[in-house]
Amino acid sequence: MHSKSIWKNIDILTVLIVLLISGLSLFVIGSATKPLLSPGSQLYFVHRQLAWIFLGLLTMAIVAWVPYEKFRVISPYLYWTSVLLLAFVLVKGHTALGAQRWINVGPFQLQPSEFAKIAIVITLATHLSQKQRLTHWKDFISPGLHVLLPMLLVLKQPDLGTTLVFVAITAGMLFMAGASWWKLVIIFPGGLLIVILWIYLHYRFHIPIPMHQYQLNRLIIFLNPNKDPLGAGFNVIQSRIAVGSGGLFGTGIFTAHFNQLSFLPESYTDFIFAVVAEELGFVGSMALLLVYLLLLARGIYIANQAKDRYGMLLATGVVSMFAFHVIESAGMVSGIMPVAGVPLPFMSYGGSAFLADSAGIGILLNVYMRRHDLSYNRSAPVTQVVYSKNT
Repeated sequence: MHSKSIWKNIDILTVLIVLLISGLSLFVIGSATKPLLSPGSQLYFVHRQLAWIFLGLLTMAIVAWVPYEKFRVISPYLYWTSVLLLAFVLVKGHTALGAQRWINVGPFQLQPSEFAKIAIVITLATHLSQKQRLTHWKDFISPGLHVLLPMLLVLKQPDLGTTLVFVAITAGMLFMAGASWWKLVIIFPGGLLIVILWIYLHYRFHIPIPMHQYQLNRLIIFLNPNKDPLGAGFNVIQSRIAVGSGGLFGTGIFTAHFNQLSFLPESYTDFIFAVVAEELGFVGSMALLLVYLLLLARGIYIANQAKDRYGMLLATGVVSMFAFHVIESAGMVSGIMPVAGVPLPFMSYGGSAFLADSAGIGILLNVYMRRHDLSYNRSAPVTQVVYSKNT
């Protein structure tokens, strides 16, 4: 298909959703960072985020323009480049807030783990598209090992949030690749039970566990934040108060007393949804979640419309990534999810996350624009697609 006609098929609704959330983020970030800056530089973070938005739109366009079939060619290079960058971070990376996750690139700090999520989506889709079925337990070994190496490197940084994103991406893509739901229940919830048992044995019998103490505290304290209100439970307690103080309609942008008094930590990054809830209230925060729900629904539609198995898996990986981010980010500020430290897509401040999310949207647009010339039975459910040729 000619490149000019490709752009005629762009999914305008998805682009508008991204622009809407990104535009709102400028106001919320400006409000959240206002107490942190002097009067003459109160738009510092807003200007930087605006720059990332423009770079993100460019990234989105480039990823959408390259035919996604060519992702297969670069897949092995993308995988090992991602692994090497994650390993480099552990050796020479910049450390902040007790975590070694960033690489200094001139005046910027890039976070390779954010881009590794997109790399996993592309490379795992390439891997799974070569398998027609996942019927036997042995069929899960190779995709599991494929994800395990970068996931362990990310966990070592430590970055529990991104590690869990990898798990969500893998689960979603395995399911859509044809894995039966009961096998996934054994693998993922079963794995969660093993982790819980391991944590119990760690505290009961001092068995070593590959997690930092603050990560363990986050998981434990989420059940009862008041057990350590000035320590591990502080963030959750403060975010709950901020959410509750917003009421039905909120206090208004730039007028939230709790946020403006700097009681809410990480208010412009991981806990930005608490700022939305305080300033826009229950109605505003629910409206934002509905916008995200529309984005996820659009992603599912694109996966269903994909012309081949590979495109369907790519779209599924992106949707799984966004779904976990939204659920975890909104859930942790209200206390129904443990604090894992993941950004809210297109809303939280940060260049690496915004560029990675933009690349994910670019993948969705790419699959949608090339959805014609279908090669499988459209009457079959998307999870049980019958393909007419190997893709």
